[in-house]
Amino acid sequence: MKRHDLRDSSGRLLGYIEVHANGNQDGRDSSGRTRGTYDQRRDETRDASGHSVGRGNLLSVLIVQLG
Repeated sequence: MKRHDLRDSSGRLLGYIEVHANGNQDGRDSSGRTRGTYDQRRDETRDASGHSVGRGNLLSVLIVQLG
C-alpha cells in the first residue's frame, strides 16, 4: 500500500491518501480518521458515511474541506 501525504503551504500535514493494490483509495485526515473512499472501477468518491460525493477522485477535496 502506498501513502501520499497532503500538506498545506507551511508543511503541516492535513491528511493522506492510501492507495491499495487494486487502485482503490482511502482518504484520511491527519488523525487517521477516514474521510472518504475512491472506487477506481466505478470512478466514484464516497464520504465516510458512504454517501456519493461525485464522479472521479475527490479525496483531496474531502480531506482539505473536512480536515
